[in-house]
Amino acid sequence: MTRHSLIELEAVLAIVRCGSFRAAALDLGMSTTAISNAVGKLERELAVRLFNRTTRSVSLTYAGRIFVAQIKPALEDIQKAMNTARSQQETPSGTLRINAFATAAREIMAPLVLSYLHRYPQVHIDLVTEGRLVDVVAAGFDLGVRSADLVPSDAIAIPLGQQRRMAVAASPAFFESRAIPQVPQELLTYPCVRVRLPNGALFRWRFEKDGEELQLDVEGPMTLDEASLARIAVTSGVGIGYFMETDVRDDIAAGRLVRILEDWTPPLVPLCLYYSNRRNSSAAFQAFIALARDFAAGRLAQP
Repeated sequence: MTRHSLIELEAVLAIVRCGSFRAAALDLGMSTTAISNAVGKLERELAVRLFNRTTRSVSLTYAGRIFVAQIKPALEDIQKAMNTARSQQETPSGTLRINAFATAAREIMAPLVLSYLHRYPQVHIDLVTEGRLVDVVAAGFDLGVRSADLVPSDAIAIPLGQQRRMAVAASPAFFESRAIPQVPQELLTYPCVRVRLPNGALFRWRFEKDGEELQLDVEGPMTLDEASLARIAVTSGVGIGYFMETDVRDDIAAGRLVRILEDWTPPLVPLCLYYSNRRNSSAAFQAFIALARDFAAGRLAQP
């Protein structure tokens, strides 16, 4: 199958538009010889004459008129697509696909993602949350958000800087008839809301203090796989829950939850935004990276 270059097709349309080989050559920034050779090559490959030529004029043959009528819309679509692609290098637009753990997505939603959308309303964010680790490049994502220890070694990572901790909490009513646990091991005698991981395993609550590390397989009346559901259950007094601090910070501040064992939940590994080494990236991508760096440095004013 013969492949034709766009220049040969553009040459035909330019001759029709400009009325002569010479004028078409000037329009395309080519020599008259080059444009004549391009048309001649195309006519030989098609085995049909597209133009009637004299020393004074040039006109389409019957086959040429049919050919131009069919290729003109297609070339206009191609030109439109190329212009759209170029515009994305100038003005942030199009779609950015981001993959993240659900907890990570909640942490960056308001301070980073929503701030970005306020600044660049022509961009659409496709944010996919899932518990399993994925190859963001192979899965078609532009960016990933994970804790620093889970970022691929060959990726470019931007530490997002926010301190992250877990929080153990229950409702005030829950402790009205119970003593507050003073060490993690006491949780084994309390009803707790359990959490199931994406692979089906039950999450073990992790604690650390003065070099001592513990992982507890707690018991309780409920097992859930979504933090927002666990929060509802715990604020309703079902049991003790183990959360990302950011998910329950407002509840603790408002007195809806009582935090316990805070000295057993030291800072976690920070979150990172990461991506592959990308050249000629879109303006939308570059703008998100710039905003993430401002966010990490504490320079990002909230909308």
